[in-house]
Amino acid sequence: MELNIYKNLFSDIKQRILSSQLKAALSVNAEMIFLYWQIGNSIAQKQNEQGWSSGVIPQLAKDLKIEFPNSKGYSERNLGRMLAFYREYPDESILPQAVAKLPWGHNILLIEKIKDQQKRFWYAEKCIENNWSRDVLDLQIKNSLIDRQGRSINNFESTLPKPLSDLANQTLKDPYIFDFLTLDQDFREKDVEKQLTHHITKFLLELGKGFSFLGNQYHLEVTNKDYYLDLLFYHIKLKCYIVIELKNTKFKPEYTGKLNFYLSAVDSLIKDESENPTIGILLCKDKNNIEAEFALRDINKPIGISEIQFVEKLPDNLKSSLPTIEEIENELKNFGNKQNEQQ
Repeated sequence: MELNIYKNLFSDIKQRILSSQLKAALSVNAEMIFLYWQIGNSIAQKQNEQGWSSGVIPQLAKDLKIEFPNSKGYSERNLGRMLAFYREYPDESILPQAVAKLPWGHNILLIEKIKDQQKRFWYAEKCIENNWSRDVLDLQIKNSLIDRQGRSINNFESTLPKPLSDLANQTLKDPYIFDFLTLDQDFREKDVEKQLTHHITKFLLELGKGFSFLGNQYHLEVTNKDYYLDLLFYHIKLKCYIVIELKNTKFKPEYTGKLNFYLSAVDSLIKDESENPTIGILLCKDKNNIEAEFALRDINKPIGISEIQFVEKLPDNLKSSLPTIEEIENELKNFGNKQNEQQ
């Protein structure tokens, strides 16, 4: 038995099993979502027909617990969520879409956090596309991903063919929120770069699906001179290299010229003929959109310009003037003692 042939056979069977398990799990999930919708529908109908109040839900929860002692899904709280779920989606035809493919916890989070149904569907689709956990979905909602996606200032329409230009535009955001970074007011590019690579998993999550990290301070040699790219990525879906340059100042037009040079170098020295043109992303503390648009107007390489947001450290002089946790606790204790003395 030839080892390589056997390995290929084993790999093929393994993938088929995993695919089948995934389909079975999705099918079970869809059935459960539909069941919860039906339960919510039944409760709503009886409330409307009989004029029952919300008091029917505690009674149902109690009786269902007796009937199904090993099932945890029929608590008073969850039955209330089923009713809310039905009221959000009273039309059964909507269920076979993205909503039915998501786990119950994801659906509840979307209902509780997003009132606009179209925005909710957008996040549901992104969940399925990117396989987000509930915590990641919660983070993306908190950081208003829908309002940042495709908002960078760029020249993709004039430098990339359709539909690549549209896809590239939707790949970029503005601003990028690196709330896992803690930096001083006057941070250096190297500080950001160091922390981003240290938190590479969170960094890739904020960049979005498809980014593959190749390195920081990536070395290029042009006419016997050394150049170093801040961050170099490869995007699987766009099929191109992506150069990210970090600036700790407000945007300046000359930044685009330097990035344009880097993109030309990557296209000549690294890019394969079958790959798409390299894209540049310039991340800066602040920018004037009109100024950024002017700076990109005659640039012949695809570049996007976005702002970055992060958590700023408190200056030491301000930090020392703030009370410590112990001091706050003592103040609260003293306040409580004074209150007791006055009573």
